Amino acid sequence: MQDFILYLAFYGLIVVIVILAQVLVAAQQVGLSTLAGNREDLVLTGLAGRMERAANNSLLALALVAPAVLMTHLSNAADNLADQLMLTFLLARIAYVALYALGIVWFRTAAWVTAFVCTALLYVGLVL
Repeated sequence: MQDFILYLAFYGLIVVIVILAQVLVAAQQVGLSTLAGNREDLVLTGLAGRMERAANNSLLALALVAPAVLMTHLSNAADNLADQLMLTFLLARIAYVALYALGIVWFRTAAWVTAFVCTALLYVGLVL
């Protein structure tokens, strides 16, 4: 298995862990019965709110990067650059979630931009 496919699998696992962490933090804030309800007008704050936003953003990032990785794999366009882009993406996304949870804004944004650029470069590699 090429490393960049493995990095995608690791990122999928990280997204699952982030979602689980978000649910656990939200349950501490509002209670399990509230989370089991319809959640209409539920506004999470503090760490629970940040984790909710980080989880949503992580899902969006997964939806963007997965097709690029799979198309790169299927087109046999994978090379060392693709591996490095996915490793950088993975590390940046881990940093993004941690920094978001801690409420650190500018470094969080830098991590987000880094991962986004890596995703964009994977797509560029497919069309060039």
